[in-house]
Amino acid sequence: MLYSGARARAESPLATPEGVMTMKRILVAYDGSEPAHRALDTTIELAKLSGALVTVVSVVPVHPGRVPIDPWDDAAVHTRELLDAKQILSEHGIDAEFVRPSGDPAREIEELAETAGFDTIVIGSRGLGAVSRFLQGSVSEHVATHAAATVVITH
Repeated sequence: MLYSGARARAESPLATPEGVMTMKRILVAYDGSEPAHRALDTTIELAKLSGALVTVVSVVPVHPGRVPIDPWDDAAVHTRELLDAKQILSEHGIDAEFVRPSGDPAREIEELAETAGFDTIVIGSRGLGAVSRFLQGSVSEHVATHAAATVVITH
């Protein structure tokens, strides 16, 4: 699924009414899960087609309202995830940057994309049902509806 801007949809990640879309900077969210692996695979394809620069983000989630920072899982887990992504990307000849912020994953991805000028975000969907989305929130749904960049959601 592809969203451009806040909600517009397109048939292909590289197709626009004017022809081929130019991707310059791709931000891919990676947490080591199966949906994240699909997002990384999609990023590899898009980067090879477009020559875009790739940055991988793994957000250390934080419970809101607790001081000091109280991650749900520690930063070492996310460091290992980024090393995993680095190995996969290098096997495909893609050199990337890696970032590991802490906070609310959806908001951190959205803010990073905006402040660093990413034109494309690739993120996996866990395929949550309506109740789970309501209780847990959906990172991919939040990013797709709030980010200014084109958002590619892999299923």
